[in-house]
Amino acid sequence: MIASPDRTPLAREFFDRPVLEVAPDLLGRVLVRTTPEGPIELRLTEVEAYDGMNDPGSHAYRGRTARNGVMFGPPGHVYVYFTYGMWHCMNLVCGPEGRASAVLLRAGEITEGADLARKRRISARNDKELARGPARLATALDVDRALDGEDACAPDTSPLTVLTGTPVSPDQVLNGPRTGVSGDGGVHPWRFWIANDPTVSPYRAHVPRRRST
Repeated sequence: MIASPDRTPLAREFFDRPVLEVAPDLLGRVLVRTTPEGPIELRLTEVEAYDGMNDPGSHAYRGRTARNGVMFGPPGHVYVYFTYGMWHCMNLVCGPEGRASAVLLRAGEITEGADLARKRRISARNDKELARGPARLATALDVDRALDGEDACAPDTSPLTVLTGTPVSPDQVLNGPRTGVSGDGGVHPWRFWIANDPTVSPYRAHVPRRRST
C-alpha cells in the first residue's frame, strides 16, 4: 500500500540550509497555492539552484537591488521575478538570512485544482504540460509579482505553502546544466529533476537574443 503524501508544512529550518542541499530535497514536495476560486496543488518535479553572489547566473550576483531584495532572506520566502516582458517565475529563498540564494521552481505535476490551472493555461495540450516549465508553472498557479515576498512558512496566512509531500529517493534524482543560463553560470550542473517524470521540461542551452534591426 502506497502511503499518502505528508500534509505537514515544511518548517523554516528546511530552507535555512545551503541551496544545493535544499534544491534536490524539494523534489516530491507539494506546493499549495490558495486562490479565491480554490486551492491548486502541485508536486514539484524539477528545480534549479541559484547561489547568489557566488553564482554568475544568479540575479543577486552583483549585489542587492530593489528587484532581488527578497533573495537575501529570511529563508522560506517567495521570490517572484518578471522576465522577457511577459512571464513570471517563482523561487523559494533558502540559506542563512543575508546570503542571497534561491531555488527556481521549474516544473511540477498538478495534483489538485487542475480545472483552475487549465483556465490559465488554455494552450496546454494535456495536463502534463500545465506546469512544465517555470513560466507555465507560475501561470498555472496564478503567481505574479504581487506574491513577491510572501512567507511560504506561514500556512495560516500565506497564499503559498510547501507541504512535506513524498520526498524522492536520491537514486531517482538527476542533475545537469541549468536551462538557458549563459556565460560562467551556465556550466553549473544545478538543475535537478525526477528521473523519467513526464512533467519535467526539456533542456535548452542558452541562445543569445538577437537585437532587431
